[in-house]
Amino acid sequence: MTTKEALFIYSSRLADDSLILSHRLSEWCGHGPILEEDIAMTNIALDLLGQATSFLEYAGEVENKGRTADDIAFLRLEREYTNCLLVEQPNGDFGKTMVRQFLFDVYHFYLFQALTSSKDVQLAAIAEKSLKEVTYHLKHSSEWVIRLGDGTAESHQRVQEALNTLWRFTGELFDMDTVDELMMKEGIGVDLAKIKLLYDDHVKDVLAKATLSIPDNNYMQKGGRKGVHSEHLGFLLTEMQYMQRTYPGMTW
Repeated sequence: MTTKEALFIYSSRLADDSLILSHRLSEWCGHGPILEEDIAMTNIALDLLGQATSFLEYAGEVENKGRTADDIAFLRLEREYTNCLLVEQPNGDFGKTMVRQFLFDVYHFYLFQALTSSKDVQLAAIAEKSLKEVTYHLKHSSEWVIRLGDGTAESHQRVQEALNTLWRFTGELFDMDTVDELMMKEGIGVDLAKIKLLYDDHVKDVLAKATLSIPDNNYMQKGGRKGVHSEHLGFLLTEMQYMQRTYPGMTW
């Protein structure tokens, strides 16, 4: 695998995480528990969409096959998406959405923090710009996890159940394959092992404040980075890709 090929995959992975989570959060638009939170989740979805667009535009440049960000975003098959399994999981109730968001936000924050030092100028610039947004995302989801976990008996039970369900998808965030190894060797990508140490400490601290327990089950479900997804992604893509596949080449 060449450095160029690895960089395309690496950029696509960064984009797909943000793209799919953005779509998931957009499903809350008009359905939030309170108006302020409805607006907050919609804005976070837009932040993630902006990040995805930047990474996809760069991936298209690296690939150099004439594909635009929209082409890559909307015209791939399910197995061609390389997002982690965590972000494609259904929203569930508000508590489950916040737990999913928190588990991803911690990873996203430390990932982008490290990427600001990338030797790839474009990736570093995108990460630096996005880090300001992701810092807010992490603050927002952390506060809600603490509020719900240390809230009523029902809210505590619901978010603990959500944590028990979603925890098995966190291991995949730190798996390193040949793409990650090559990107790290070239000084472009980050060492996910170092990110995991920061991740674990941060998650433990917030969950302790939320009076929540980290699940004892160490089983981790993986496959998203290789295009092997849960059944949920297919339904998500059916909705997300509808306009582009129904009216090929449409423009606004």
